[in-house]
Amino acid sequence: MSDSSTHAAAAPVPTRAGRRCVVVSLVVAALLYAGDQASKLWVVDNLVLGREYPVVPGLLWWQHIRNSGGAFSLGSGATWVFTLVMAAVVVAILWHLRRVRDPLWALALGLVLGGALGNLTDRLFREPGFGRGHVVDFIAVPHFAIFNVADCGVVVGIGLVLLLILLNRDSGVARER
Repeated sequence: MSDSSTHAAAAPVPTRAGRRCVVVSLVVAALLYAGDQASKLWVVDNLVLGREYPVVPGLLWWQHIRNSGGAFSLGSGATWVFTLVMAAVVVAILWHLRRVRDPLWALALGLVLGGALGNLTDRLFREPGFGRGHVVDFIAVPHFAIFNVADCGVVVGIGLVLLLILLNRDSGVARER
C-alpha cells in the first residue's frame, strides 16, 4: 500500500448521518439568524431608543438599546475583542461541524452558530463602524440584562452542549488517526 492511500483511508469519509447533521445545524443556524435579524430590523424601525414597551406588565417588555459590550454590557470599551471572538467561534463551529454525527450536537452547534452570526453581523455592520458596531438588544425581563434573539440561541445552544457533556453524550465525531 502506498503512503498516499494510507492517508486517504484515514481521512473522515462523509456519511449520510454526517451530512444530515451538517444540514440540521445549518438550517437551525439560518432560521435563528433570520429571526434575529428580522426582529432587530423591526426594533430599529419601530421602537424609540431607550423607551420601554410593556408586553406582559411586570414580567416582559421591549426596550431598544445598543450594546457595545458583551453580556450585561461588560467590556463596553473593547467591542473589537467581541468581534474577533465571535468570528473565531463561527470558524471553529464550521470547522468542527463537518465531523459531527449526533443530531443533538448538530442542533446545539446550530443554535450557537446562528446566534454568533446574528451578533457578529451587528458588530460588523452597525454604527459606529466596521468591527465596532453596537448590538441591538430589546428583550427585557425584571432583574436581568436586556438581550436579543441571537443571545437566546447562544445561551440555549451552550446549555445543550453542557447537558450533552454532563450526560457523556459523544458528538459522534469521526476521529482522524
